[in-house]
Amino acid sequence: MSVRDGALAILTLGPAYGLQLHAELADRAPHRKPVNVGQIYGTLERLAKQGLVADAGTTDDGLPLYALTDDGDGEARVWMREPVTAPLPEWTEMLDQILITSSLDPAAAMTLARRYRRWWEADLTATRDALRSDSPAPTEQPRQDRRLAVLAREALAVAALAWIGAATSAIAENDSARGYSGVRPKRGRRPGA
Repeated sequence: MSVRDGALAILTLGPAYGLQLHAELADRAPHRKPVNVGQIYGTLERLAKQGLVADAGTTDDGLPLYALTDDGDGEARVWMREPVTAPLPEWTEMLDQILITSSLDPAAAMTLARRYRRWWEADLTATRDALRSDSPAPTEQPRQDRRLAVLAREALAVAALAWIGAATSAIAENDSARGYSGVRPKRGRRPGA
């Protein structure tokens, strides 16, 4: 997952500390193995250097809180609405975007899913056109490796469209937006740690 983008998106809920973001990412993207906690803190440090998050004080027990800057909020909102498609959408990134966004802003998730659907429909059409036009001349052997690659791309597009259809139905039927979990992780990085 793009820990960077997922963390920025979750921070649209308000300030959070590192281990809290770790737990939220795991909860909102359950299809993935958990991200290393150290990666969360390293990402937060890089985001702070880039001016996308800022110090937001501490929790009652001294854990440093991070909040989005205006630039960070802008980047989070773009990620929650624009598919990452160049050159081909990465399956788990698409799932991350739609799942995390649906837990934060279902309307944005529907917009994102519609945009992914349009991309995959166009790709499926182009892929099927490529399959039809890739017929070898009568005296030539078909390039099996190319045909298999195109068939795989067709199968991926069909699967993506099926999942997007199911996801948009589920999002439309259920308000999946939720704030931070009330379960507080027991540890976190203390200042100076």
